[in-house]
Amino acid sequence: MGGLVFSVVLTVHVLAGLGVIGLVLMQHGKGADMGAAFGSGASGSLFGSSGSANFLSRTTAALAAVFFVTSLGLSYLAGAKAPAASSVMGAEAPPTGVPATPVAPAPAAPADDGSKAKDIPR
Repeated sequence: MGGLVFSVVLTVHVLAGLGVIGLVLMQHGKGADMGAAFGSGASGSLFGSSGSANFLSRTTAALAAVFFVTSLGLSYLAGAKAPAASSVMGAEAPPTGVPATPVAPAPAAPADDGSKAKDIPR
């Protein structure tokens, strides 16, 4: 049941994110009126209010709110889904069934005349 809820919330989250991206790209920016304001007589003011919010901006705000809520929901569900012993630090190495064999030391090289190898303690 928890996996199904997580999948549904994740699907809504991705769709809301794609919707916000699409709606933002479709909207008419305020900077587009700036070129029309200089000499061509644009109806809107350059830095003033642009009137009431239209359908695209209201839908973008609603999808942004859905995106925010699903972000919080996903973080909660991901935290609740994790088991208590999921830490890397608390994990023990699984037994392999092969006993550890001691490594034999490498044989010492014979000391030649004038070599300092015989002075090294073993």
